Amino acid sequence: MSSADEPVDPARRLPDAARTRSDILDAATREFARAGYDGARVEEIAARTRTTKRMIYYYFGGKKQLFAAVLERAYGALHEVEEPLDLEHLDPAAAVRRLAEVTFDHHERHPDLVRLVGIENIHGGLHLAAARRFGRIDSPGLDTLRRVLDAGREQGAFKADVDAVDLHAMISAFCFYRVAGRHTFGALFDRDLAAPARREHYRRMLSDMVLAYLTRQGGSAK
Repeated sequence: MSSADEPVDPARRLPDAARTRSDILDAATREFARAGYDGARVEEIAARTRTTKRMIYYYFGGKKQLFAAVLERAYGALHEVEEPLDLEHLDPAAAVRRLAEVTFDHHERHPDLVRLVGIENIHGGLHLAAARRFGRIDSPGLDTLRRVLDAGREQGAFKADVDAVDLHAMISAFCFYRVAGRHTFGALFDRDLAAPARREHYRRMLSDMVLAYLTRQGGSAK
């Protein structure tokens, strides 16, 4: 095969600055997830990339800004999964089930996101709060979820008092704990929440639980 016929790595198509920035974020994600915010070292991140500590500061301004950028990208990846779901063209119950399943899958595939969220909570959510103030991060999927819930209420399928943020918290809590609490839960109850043999059980359990909450099985309609 000639060099002209060789497949090109998509990363090589990026301009040098964008590729360097992406490489730094990759290494920083691993380092912050491994060592936490306080334990992470910019020198270590530089050593894992083809750049220098000085260059990292040039691109991001400092450790605080770098961690914020890592969080923004991690949340952005989740939103990129949510946006193309086209939930509004599904039956409301099917739409909610689909959202729960996709969230479950994403948390399972990205344990670093779970660790980063835990670290950010230790620090009071300050980095994410700043990112939201400057409009660098949002949750576009929440507006879609509100419309799905409105459709379900109009059909009489969902309770009248359902709140989209509460529902988001319910789904996220299950998905988060299944990853974050796997080892302590296993030590206490001798059951691995991430065992492949029970994966579909927990995936279905989540969507069944959410739909039970949304319907009159979980309480009377108002």
